Amino acid sequence: MSPAQIFDPAARARARDRAAPRFAAHDFLRAYMLEGIADRLAGVKRAFRDILDLGCFDGAFVAPQGARVARLDAGFDFARASGGVQGREDALPFADGAFDLIVSAGVLDSVNDLPGALTLARRALRPDGLFLAAFVGAGSLTTLRGALREAEGDRPAARLHPQIDVRAGGDLLARAGFALPVADGETLTVRYRDLWRLLGDLRGMAAGNVMPGRVPLRRETLARLADSFGAHADAEGRVTERFEIVFLTGWSPSPDQPQPARRGSATASLAAALRPGGKAVNS
Repeated sequence: MSPAQIFDPAARARARDRAAPRFAAHDFLRAYMLEGIADRLAGVKRAFRDILDLGCFDGAFVAPQGARVARLDAGFDFARASGGVQGREDALPFADGAFDLIVSAGVLDSVNDLPGALTLARRALRPDGLFLAAFVGAGSLTTLRGALREAEGDRPAARLHPQIDVRAGGDLLARAGFALPVADGETLTVRYRDLWRLLGDLRGMAAGNVMPGRVPLRRETLARLADSFGAHADAEGRVTERFEIVFLTGWSPSPDQPQPARRGSATASLAAALRPGGKAVNS
């Protein structure tokens, strides 16, 4: 059975093509994600030779020196500009075991079959290959969400994408078969002069609504939305919006990796350690 179509793939591709010409003016969110991925990659003391940039946008990910990089994007213009191929994250056109590192910044939150996409990424990695990803997660755009509820009243339309929290991200990694899965989050706050600057950024980074059955905002509703959003302005006339970034780290399974201890193999009693006078021992 095919997964539910939460997102419209054709609309998603069109949104990316519309964003491509001026993406550099709105790329701050992906730049933040790439910086976080680079920090995590710097802590891994090994060389990577074959890398996939999954959802490459303008190809801003900088690979380690000497590595070969394949790039894939759902938008034709991003794929062409970066020298990559156009394709879907949940239908990868690459052979199993083709890469030893896959990075993905800013796209997995709008993939219809995210569990399938993660499973395919794991299969595309060689044993002990590394997967590093980041995307906008649950708790983002709280000011805009509240303003939309106020502007549309009791029957709001679905305008902002469903979002994945850190715990669900870690569960998805484990479900996809990754070893040593880690999910963590960071918060980025941005101060906006008005609603139009926020909406311009969302369109410019290809983060607008691409769900099926999209309904345009009426002019009067849009005016109420702008007023509601502006009502949250601080003393300097700026409205603070929040982006919660979820980072995922996982490894393709390998016999050489550290393995969790066998259940029941502990040699010390937790109850004893928690008694008065007991002490914890790090192993």
